[in-house]
Amino acid sequence: MPPGPWESCFWVGGLLLWLSVGSSGDAPPTPQPKCADFQSANLFEGTDLKVQFLLFVRSNPSCGQLVEGSSDLQNSGFNATLGTKLIIHGFRVLGTKPSWIDKFIRTLLHAMNANVIAVDWIYGSTGVYFSAVKNVIKLSLEISLFLNKLLMLGVSESSIHIIGVSLGAHVGGMVGQLFGGQLGQITDLGIRIPVGHVDYFVNGGQDQPGCPTFFYAGYSYLICDHMRAVHLYISALENSCPLMAFPCASYKAFLAGHCLDCFNPFLLSCPRIGLVEQGGVKIEPLPKEVKVYLLTTSSAPYCMHHSLVEFHLKELRNKDTNIEVTFLSSNVTSSSKITIPKQQRHGKGIMAHATPQCQINQVKFKFQSSNRVWKKDRTTIIGKFCTALLPVNDREKMVCLPDPVNLQASVTVSRDLKIACV
Repeated sequence: MPPGPWESCFWVGGLLLWLSVGSSGDAPPTPQPKCADFQSANLFEGTDLKVQFLLFVRSNPSCGQLVEGSSDLQNSGFNATLGTKLIIHGFRVLGTKPSWIDKFIRTLLHAMNANVIAVDWIYGSTGVYFSAVKNVIKLSLEISLFLNKLLMLGVSESSIHIIGVSLGAHVGGMVGQLFGGQLGQITDLGIRIPVGHVDYFVNGGQDQPGCPTFFYAGYSYLICDHMRAVHLYISALENSCPLMAFPCASYKAFLAGHCLDCFNPFLLSCPRIGLVEQGGVKIEPLPKEVKVYLLTTSSAPYCMHHSLVEFHLKELRNKDTNIEVTFLSSNVTSSSKITIPKQQRHGKGIMAHATPQCQINQVKFKFQSSNRVWKKDRTTIIGKFCTALLPVNDREKMVCLPDPVNLQASVTVSRDLKIACV
């Protein structure tokens, strides 16, 4: 499906109190809006769509209002001058409301004043997967008809932002196609192949830190990696720590330190996950299907700072040189491996650390042994260590240890690391 003007893809609250204040007058109490919620279905009735559009506004983020036609929208608190966020959930095997949807809505409304509309297609998304897939086109058409009602109220196409999750991401892409790529933004979560202007491959796009790696974990093994995109997006809305990514040809090349800035093709405006306009990309026209990479922690807020780490050998060697580098702050450690190919002096890699670089106070080195069982490896190397925070737009930002580092095989060496905060 062709992307809209801005698409990004991912792979892989509020307490409502109604207060009644008495008075001596005869004025009737202010009517309370009737709150609507998602439907529930089961395996035997999950065939028809039965679509509901639920509107949530900032003044009442926990109360959804069922809006079907233009009259409902006009009487619901919908504000045509604000942006509109349309959330589309995915396949619901048990026909239940998505567990993440309430928090997603509250977080969106806390982050910005907007019309948030949740598309409830529980009935059409439950049962067997291929039946839900068959409903994608029909649902896309229903959403398009609904969006046309918004346009009739004066809403601009450019102010509409579709957020699709899992199978809902395919729906979002199809809706964007029906509007000829004129919708303001489409953010789709959970697909392997690049399809948007910018495609985020978080931790390489497959196994996510903190998720089970064995079948015995049951349902969590099946869903944890896939749903991490939702939690990353929520976290990006909740926290100021940026989830910044870097364009690169592959995940392997990114980890090896071959992609250090965002000059090509973004002219140094690195893309970020969240509500930043166009993901922080400031060029026109937007490039298409650019793969970008970033590393995260295993739990919220997920964000990591990325640093280039380099080691320069004083003398050439006839074999590969592997050095484990560890950053230490007050209570956090992060490690990475630098490989220097034989007959080369220079090796580099990417270090991801949860604390800012200026809070790292020590760096440790361990020169990997050649694993000679019959004799202890006493090989020593001497070299220079340098590091810089990504994006490395200027090599003058590199910070190097003032003295050479002497390493003996399998022996850990520590050095103080002092980097000024900016």
